[in-house]
Amino acid sequence: MAAELRSELAIRPVPRDIRVTSTSNDERRHKHSRSSYSEASPLTSRNNSLTFRPAKRPMPSPNKTIAVINASGRQAASFIRVATAVGYHVRAQLRNLEGVVATEVATNPNVTVLEGELYTKDRPIEKMQVDVTRNGPISGIGVNHALISELFRGAQLAFINTTFYGDEQKIGEALADAAKKAGIQHYIYSSMPDHHAYNKEWPSLPLWASKHQVEEYVKKIGLPATFVYTGIYNNNFTSLPYPLFCTELQEDGSWIWQAPFHPDVKLPWLDAEHDVGPAVLQIFKDGVKKWGGGKRIALAYEMLTPKEACEVFSRGVGRPVRYVHGPIEIKVKIPEGYRCQLEALEALFGLGHDDPKKQPPYFGDIELENSCPRVALELWEGPRGLEEYAREVFPLEEQANGLTWMLPEGDDGGGGNNSHHNGNGAAHPHHLNGYITTLAQVTLESDGEDEDEGLVMRGLKRDDEEWLA
Repeated sequence: MAAELRSELAIRPVPRDIRVTSTSNDERRHKHSRSSYSEASPLTSRNNSLTFRPAKRPMPSPNKTIAVINASGRQAASFIRVATAVGYHVRAQLRNLEGVVATEVATNPNVTVLEGELYTKDRPIEKMQVDVTRNGPISGIGVNHALISELFRGAQLAFINTTFYGDEQKIGEALADAAKKAGIQHYIYSSMPDHHAYNKEWPSLPLWASKHQVEEYVKKIGLPATFVYTGIYNNNFTSLPYPLFCTELQEDGSWIWQAPFHPDVKLPWLDAEHDVGPAVLQIFKDGVKKWGGGKRIALAYEMLTPKEACEVFSRGVGRPVRYVHGPIEIKVKIPEGYRCQLEALEALFGLGHDDPKKQPPYFGDIELENSCPRVALELWEGPRGLEEYAREVFPLEEQANGLTWMLPEGDDGGGGNNSHHNGNGAAHPHHLNGYITTLAQVTLESDGEDEDEGLVMRGLKRDDEEWLA
């Protein structure tokens, strides 16, 4: 069979200016000891890439358009990169065009950008009272139905990762309704669990419960859907003083990570920037026949306890990292909705403070937890683990955020290891287990129209375009 296939391949003739000579037995014996591209070695092998190359076959671009929201977030941006690279077209909603990632998306020739919020400032009468513990920090305002309808125009597929901008449940339901009306063939929704739905003794995490409610609605209306659950982002870690994933830099150059997770209970980990895109693309390629019908997929490529995560991170970054099992420390001003989420998270995972068996599964469902990382690896076999992230990416992100610990001594401009911020206050993007927030750029406005909105979050601005790599 191999011979038959070989005979059908087009063989390029040897270029006229290349002189082919016979080789002695001794030369044949050592043909792998030197490059066939060197001057001393003429191009004698039929298998050489210059002399034996199959004719290029046309690779038609996929005739599909994919609708994506919050396109500058880590999940969506990761997916847009890989989907457009293989020829899909994307209709991408962006809140604004500020920042490197938004610029990357907006200048991608295979992307049509729809700029605007998914919410409006029109408050429905029945939603005048805002319950920040239920639907996020700026719930109780309207839904931008016009933009949502336009998002799905001409699209066949959709990857939807809602956030707490606006009433997440209402926006999620509106997106699902519009997708069904547009005839979307495969709807992938980035969901998270409502732990209280699994065990009445477990508290709900408000920013996760909204996603769970949206998932239930998508199932109810019969969309051909798949639900992905993302693990903890490797990208969460930062030396900046932000809650939950702060790796606090010590005087001796080491770090301490303090969190309420039991030190010996395994947690799911994911490099969202690197690995969400390829996995989601494969789900689309496999289609609803394999992953439809409301199947849930845990996207996590490592199961590590907090102590193991610190050991792995330490190997990558080359410095000691120690885990401390303790409460979440809030040292900076944060949105009220985020504070509610952190308080609920501490209560939920505090259930296993003394007994690791009492800590609830991260994804709520133990079967979903046990599928990690097997199912994720079926979709994408080239993940970037926490050690690789700590070694190759973390120092770059820290430096972009104005930190100087990674620089040789004397090159920190006088800031040393205690330098925490750059000139414009740029911050590390945090994924609160399913959400993207840029905490140093979150401002609670106290005057004008922005007071009604309650939360203003501006895009990350970095001058170094190599960050797009």
